[in-house]
Formats: sequence, C-alpha cells, structure tokens
Amino acid sequence: MRIFESMRGFQLTAIVKTAIELGVFSALAEGGSTASDLAVTCRASERGMRILCDSLVVEQLMEKTGGRYRNTPETALFLKRESPAYLGGAAEFLCDPQMSTSLMNDLTSAVRKGGTMIEGEGTVNPDNPLWVKFARAMAPMMMPAAQAIAGMVAGSGPLKVLDIAAGHGLFGISIAQRNAQAEITALDWAAVLEVAKENAAKAGVAARYKTLPGSAFDVDYGSDYDVVLLTNFLHHFDTETNEKLLRKVHAALKPGGRAVTLEFSPEDDRVSPPVPARFALTMLFTTARGDAYTFHELEAMAHRAGFQSSAHHRLETEQSVIISTK
Repeated sequence: MRIFESMRGFQLTAIVKTAIELGVFSALAEGGSTASDLAVTCRASERGMRILCDSLVVEQLMEKTGGRYRNTPETALFLKRESPAYLGGAAEFLCDPQMSTSLMNDLTSAVRKGGTMIEGEGTVNPDNPLWVKFARAMAPMMMPAAQAIAGMVAGSGPLKVLDIAAGHGLFGISIAQRNAQAEITALDWAAVLEVAKENAAKAGVAARYKTLPGSAFDVDYGSDYDVVLLTNFLHHFDTETNEKLLRKVHAALKPGGRAVTLEFSPEDDRVSPPVPARFALTMLFTTARGDAYTFHELEAMAHRAGFQSSAHHRLETEQSVIISTK
C-alpha cells in the first residue's frame, strides 16, 4: 500500500546509511558472504547483520541465495568503496542531521511558514561545516554533469573561467583538464576552497587554478571572463536575489561570454521529471526562499539581467544546463 510505504520510507534511508557506515557492500565477497562472515568483517552481531541484509534484499539492494548475500550490479558499482564510481560518501551530506532532522521534525512548520525553520538563511551561511562535507562527499555524484559541461564549453585556446560556489571544484577542474589553456578562478568560502584546491592538485591543474574566498554577492569578480559557472547555486535564493547576482555575472563577462547554470529544473508543470520536481521540497526545508526553478523561470531571470539568449540542455542525470550568452 503506497500510503503505508510512504510512512515507513525513512527506514530505507536508515538501512542504506547503516550498511554504508558498516562497510557491508565492500565486505561482500565475489561469491557471496553469510551473515556470520559479514558480522566478523563488519564488527557487528550476527543477528543484526542477518536482519540488515535481509532488509536490503527486500529493498532489492542486495541478492540472497542459499543463505549467502551478494551485491547487485548497482550496489557493486556505486556502494563498494573500492569502486571509482563510489557514491556512499553522499550519505554523509544527504543524511546529515541538518537535513534529516529538519525534514522529519520541522517540515510541517516550514510548509506553514513557506521557508526553512533552520536559523537565519537556513543551510546557506559561511560558517556552516555542512558545505565542507558537501564538497568532500558529493564530488563523485557531480562528475557526470561536470564532464558534460566541460564538453559544452571548454573548447580550445585561451579560456578564462570563474567558478562561483565552486565547492569540490570539479566543474572548473574538468574544463581545465579538457582545455590546457583554460585558467580557472574558484570562488567559495575559504574552508570549502581547501577541498577544491586539493582536487585541483590531484587533477594536475593546480598551476592554472586560483581561488577567490568570500561571498559571491560581495567579492569583486574581476572582469573579461569567457565563462562563468553557476552550478547548483541559484536554487538557494529567490528570484530577485538571483537577478541581482546574474547582473553581476553579466558585468564580469566579455561580450559574447557565457553564464553556465546547472540546476534541478522541473518542467513547467513542476511535477516532472521526478528528480528535479522533488528538489523543490529540499529547498523548502533548508532555505529561506529557494526553489527548483523551471527553465523558463531561469531564462527570464537571465534576460532581465541583460543576457541575450539562453539555451536549455537536459542531462541524463535529469539535471539541466542553461547556457546564457551575453
């Protein structure tokens, strides 16, 4: 029954988070493992491990044959720590108490208020350690979008790029890897930029990677950028605030320069596709005035900020890339 399943949905989050924390997906042998084997490897009780693994089998996140458990192809790819596509770290951000507690305890109040019950502007503040956690945990999940954007705008030849709210830095780094003449300036809060600098060094582009600490609304960007990246940022704010920021971005670009926005952008009906449509709820309980904006809403903001045109590209991840040209 869909209603009952919806009421117990938090249990699925809990069992996946627990399996990641215990390292269950990584501990499973190629030929499968018993609950007793896993209990020893993961330092847990056999009873607890059996019940946890059976729950994962029920949720189709594990397979079981003759008392032995195995990863599904999906969990082997995304939840084994040894996999280059490992996404388990995302649980540290998505299940952080600021996110989970606010959702479970305060959503009713947030719906009544029309915004977050988290103090101030919600999760958006410079001293919030959540964003360092985001930068470290969410990078693998953002890699497909970063590669897609690099394919659209990196080109060849000299390229001056400003990466606003750079976070893990992968969007600017991916452009620098694709274009050996691209120079990246990453803007974010100082603690977050330390993560971006680490990633730039690992990627071999540190010599072409500068940082600009501070608030995107306050610092001087400089000028003559070919590309300004606005990835997963505008959804935190209301339309008026976004237009103010976009005007500042417009002024920092060369004639013909491009602002590249990445968003969870639903269709005009606001209920499809499912992933971006659901994202509006996250903005309700974590921000004061943020939202999941449609392409036409984002296009209108860019137009009012002075951009000549905006093109929409929906990615396989169900995120949207909007390229606005000055």
